[in-house]
Amino acid sequence: MKTYLAPVNEIEKKWYVVDAEDKVLGRLASEIAFRLRGKHKPTFSPFIDNGDFIIVTNADKIQLTGKKWDDKKYYRHTGYLGGIKEATAKELLEKHPTDLVMNAVKGMLPKNKIGRAQLKKLKVYAGTEHPHKAQQPEQLEI
Repeated sequence: MKTYLAPVNEIEKKWYVVDAEDKVLGRLASEIAFRLRGKHKPTFSPFIDNGDFIIVTNADKIQLTGKKWDDKKYYRHTGYLGGIKEATAKELLEKHPTDLVMNAVKGMLPKNKIGRAQLKKLKVYAGTEHPHKAQQPEQLEI
């Protein structure tokens, strides 16, 4: 018996809106990564990008448990010698509120070409407004 593979041009990709207000970051990110990969669909296959588009609003009102606001550190490198930079979750939320959600979801996706394509289907906004009204996104409750 052969495994069914949906043709790439027949894959239906929907748009969903997720409100991140008062949601725990890790639990929200794992569900978003699950949907971006398309694992909720019966036609899932790991080498085909058949996931949906996700719009996250209110990313600036995300929650972390415990003392992670001060203890969790995010690192980046400028590309120059000795150019490692460090920021706590609280500092990152103040400067770039969307980066907390993006980094969490990025870590849960595959580290290859398909993972990069799936991450492009994630749109994160700090406020309640987003410019994707024309796609008629459905509300997704997580």
